[in-house]
Amino acid sequence: MTETPGPSSFGRVADDGTVYVRINDQERAVGQIPDSAPDQALAFFERRAEALEVEVDLLVQRIRNGALNPEEARKSVQNLRTTILEANAVGDLVGLAARLDSVAEVIDQQAEAKREEKARSLAQARIRKDEMVQAAEKLAGSNDWGTGVQKYRDLLDEWKTLPRLDRAADDELWHRFSTARTTYTRRRKAHFAELSVQQGTARETKEEIIQEAEALANSSDWNTTAAAFRQLMARWKAAGGAGRHVDDALWTRFRGIQDDFFNRRTEVFTAQDEEFQTNLTAKTQLLEKAEAEVLPVTDVAKARAAYRDFIAAFNALGRVPSDQMKSVDSRVRAIESAIDEADKREWARTDPQTRSRAQETVNLFATQIEKLKEQLAKAEAKGDKGQMAKANASIATYQIWLDQAQQTLDELNA
Repeated sequence: MTETPGPSSFGRVADDGTVYVRINDQERAVGQIPDSAPDQALAFFERRAEALEVEVDLLVQRIRNGALNPEEARKSVQNLRTTILEANAVGDLVGLAARLDSVAEVIDQQAEAKREEKARSLAQARIRKDEMVQAAEKLAGSNDWGTGVQKYRDLLDEWKTLPRLDRAADDELWHRFSTARTTYTRRRKAHFAELSVQQGTARETKEEIIQEAEALANSSDWNTTAAAFRQLMARWKAAGGAGRHVDDALWTRFRGIQDDFFNRRTEVFTAQDEEFQTNLTAKTQLLEKAEAEVLPVTDVAKARAAYRDFIAAFNALGRVPSDQMKSVDSRVRAIESAIDEADKREWARTDPQTRSRAQETVNLFATQIEKLKEQLAKAEAKGDKGQMAKANASIATYQIWLDQAQQTLDELNA
């Protein structure tokens, strides 16, 4: 049978369309495509090899990234190696299978790291269990009756999640933990037995507080009565518990009296707030009008007259909400400050002494420039470049100062 060579060095196609793959010195039929051209037949099975190459790349990457544990990694490598060597595909199957050998060392390293991690985990578990035992023993001698039971439950739940140590160490730590929990439970029961005796006294105290609250309920001395209710509340808390159901009933009565008082107080304060809000709206409108008329200040006399009218109308209005007082006062002060600043600027501009000092400054800088120009001329005559550069730099500096002084003088003479 005549053979038709294909384009691949790892396979060939026979006349009947049978495709063979070369593995080392042997050949193996991988399939037959009778009605296809040899290069197309080879290409079909080469694509299968390419797909296997992708699988190899993905597996190597997952192993290097630690996505598989060492045992899973070894099994996956072995399965894929077998799949490659038995695959109906054309390509360097031996080389592709050999690429999997590159991760053997990585798997070994990961296995060793896992063993070390297990050892660290046990060491950490030993440390943590010892900490938990110490916490349990400390709690056993405390008076944390409210949350102690839950803390023991949390410790026990965490204990169950930790790995077991060697039997002797684990048993010894557990015995200490269990003993501490038993001690706490006995002390807690004794505490609540004593507490039940105190509940009768607490009930009597709270009933007295309720009677005092009833005497205050209709008062309209809001601040004094509110302070009195706060004192009653402090006494209520200090009285202790009277038993859950008794406490709930007493608290409902006491809270109802307080609510009636504070609701009436709120109604009064709400009416005041509405009045203050109306004042705020009116004052804001006055402020906006004054800001529009006065700012920016161009005529000090006119601005002061407008401000006097504004402040008279402003002060005639009542209080505003406390959280708005600072903002409103700040805007009033801003208008007044703007007028004062404009007044100062006007005085400075029209003050003869100010203009005289400004003129003296201009004359001083101009004279100094003339002296420096004379020094420059002498340096140029001598050819002294160092003195020439120094004189030119000084002239430039004084010229800047002169320009600024002249600008100030021009503004004062405007």
